[in-house]
Amino acid sequence: MSGVASGKGGDARVSVRRQQQRGGFVMGLVAGLLIGLALALGVALYITKAPMPFIDKVPQRTAEQDSAEAERNRSWDPNALLGGKPARTAASAGEPGASAATVLAPAVVAPPAAVAASAAARPAPRDPGAILSGAPMPGVPAASAAVPAAFDFYVQAGAYTRTEDAEGQRAQLAMLGQQAKITERAQAGRTVYRVRLGPFPSREEADVLQGKLQSQGVESQIVRVERP
Repeated sequence: MSGVASGKGGDARVSVRRQQQRGGFVMGLVAGLLIGLALALGVALYITKAPMPFIDKVPQRTAEQDSAEAERNRSWDPNALLGGKPARTAASAGEPGASAATVLAPAVVAPPAAVAASAAARPAPRDPGAILSGAPMPGVPAASAAVPAAFDFYVQAGAYTRTEDAEGQRAQLAMLGQQAKITERAQAGRTVYRVRLGPFPSREEADVLQGKLQSQGVESQIVRVERP
């Protein structure tokens, strides 16, 4: 009986030791995880507060410079000067920079002497029969009527600041059966990529193509270019 009791007592001590070892292992594992998290947090804080060797050497832009750049980009239109649109000035009515004296200023009336001189220089009315016969106007050389126009006409389907956008527009025109070309031009300190079709010797031919493109949902405009 004493042997059995001593055996049971030994088993109890062994089980207690195993439980203590398991508890110590769990505590060590938890302590290791906490130490690792603390080290990772410290490294993250050090990296975020340490100065970057390359970024800090770049001069920082001020808020005024960023706002001025944003205002210039907002009001800049690459298609504004390519289509022959008149530039808006501060003197136009409704603009914030237009003064009341500039907007409401009356038109300058020419003096009577200037009006009489202009009326005297005006050519006399022509005979309708001479106009129908194709006779040249008096005082105008006949060779001037045969001088060909010194301009070529293009149908411009857009102007873009990125070459990828210009290539996409040209591909869209190719799917519609139109062969377009991309030309570059420096405008407002930037490179503008223009998608054009042509040239056409007359404005009428360019108008026909523009109407066809508009019927297919492509916005375009006529551009006149002087021949070299």
